[in-house]
Amino acid sequence: MGEFTQTALRGLNVLGSLFLFVLGLLVVAFSVMFVLDATQTKDAIRRNYPVIGRFRKFFSTLGEFFRQYFFAMDREEMPFNRAERDWINNVAEHGSETLPFGSTRVLSEGSPVFANGMFPKLEGEHVPHKPFVIGRDARHPYEPNSFFNISAMSFGSLSKPAVQALSYGAQLAGCWLNTGEGGVSPYHLEGGCDLVFQIGTGKFGVRNEDMTLNETRLKELCEEHDQIKMIEIKLSQGAKPGKGGILPANKVTDEIAVIRGIPSGEAAISPNRHVEVSNTAELLDLIARIREISGRPTGIKFVMGNIRPIQDLVSEIKRRGPASAPDFITLDGGDGGTGAAPMPLMDNMGLPVKESLPLMADLLTKAGLRDRIALIVAGKLVTPSEVAWAFCAGADFVNSARGFMFALGCIQALKCNENTCPTGVTTHNRRLQRGLNPENKSVKVRNYCHTMTHEVEMIAHSCGVDHPRDLSRDHVLIIQSDGRSKPLSEVWAD
Repeated sequence: MGEFTQTALRGLNVLGSLFLFVLGLLVVAFSVMFVLDATQTKDAIRRNYPVIGRFRKFFSTLGEFFRQYFFAMDREEMPFNRAERDWINNVAEHGSETLPFGSTRVLSEGSPVFANGMFPKLEGEHVPHKPFVIGRDARHPYEPNSFFNISAMSFGSLSKPAVQALSYGAQLAGCWLNTGEGGVSPYHLEGGCDLVFQIGTGKFGVRNEDMTLNETRLKELCEEHDQIKMIEIKLSQGAKPGKGGILPANKVTDEIAVIRGIPSGEAAISPNRHVEVSNTAELLDLIARIREISGRPTGIKFVMGNIRPIQDLVSEIKRRGPASAPDFITLDGGDGGTGAAPMPLMDNMGLPVKESLPLMADLLTKAGLRDRIALIVAGKLVTPSEVAWAFCAGADFVNSARGFMFALGCIQALKCNENTCPTGVTTHNRRLQRGLNPENKSVKVRNYCHTMTHEVEMIAHSCGVDHPRDLSRDHVLIIQSDGRSKPLSEVWAD
């Protein structure tokens, strides 16, 4: 017993010495932090409340976590609420699902409600929709298989496994994948899907040193890869209307630098516009030039802001003739996007698609160009009701970026610009990328796309029409401030 007691006492002495040592280290550390905080001049909180002031940033960071998982209601969060994210996650995992006990959606002013038909067609009575061909006058016209497709996300903004998953998933789903402005990477090509090659203002992948178009490289690229079905000239995007693309330096790896044709480890900042294009005439010249070199349908992407240049573009097309028109227009919403962006542009620049889409459709119809130019829309359209609304408003196709990011496993951690994405979607940290398996995520991409097309078609059939493109502005009612609803046709006429 005595020996046991002595052993216990020695153990307690060791623990006591260890405790005093740790306590001493803490005292020294707190003393050093106290002196550093009290003498620095950059942070007023830390200067006035040494050591304790450091907890403010810690608790602010934790606040994002607690709000998302414990305090925010299902339909409160921005930019996408939990109900939207959970729906995408569920259908990406399991396909189309049903919900019990009624809707939790609050019908506020501006909410769309669809006008179901009194006598919708029975299964088997629907007339197949005629093929939709983009760029009939191009050497290689394109007939897309899907009306819902993957919007522009570059290799650079997204990780290698994320792009691989999208490429394989797009092939499984039969939809197209837009490469984003970072060039055509091997990972876009890997799955064998249809590609829309986006040429941004930096001309990554097809650029000369002065940021003009490298015609030889563009021709070679299109001859080498018949997966490239269309060329999209990006003028602006929803994340930052009026400013070129931004890829932070910590995301410009050696591989990305080679694909883009830029220095490694330096931020990739694209100019505000294409150096060859300062007016509508020069824009049409660039479209014609790229269409001729590539042989592909060629269109433009922009966020609607000032309407005058768009009216000028339509006037110039009418002067030159319909053949001079872009084969498609991709209209993005001015309410954010996947890219890193300055807050003043993300929050305050450009029209949302709920205003710009009907305006653009009417402008093309009035000019007699609606059948010549395919109208594609993007911008926070991630649920069947939002996509169906877009067809009512005049869209021919709908693209989504963040919807497919959620299908890949994105949790809206809001770390896209920091190279620390916890799900591996937007980071080039290989440890974090390990959590994203392209093989199983590609199936989720397919499930999300297939469920979306099925449920948008279900809305169209419930409205009594054969195809989403048959939906009109009379098929969607918009809740007014007094709680009543009006057809979108009347709302827009007002």
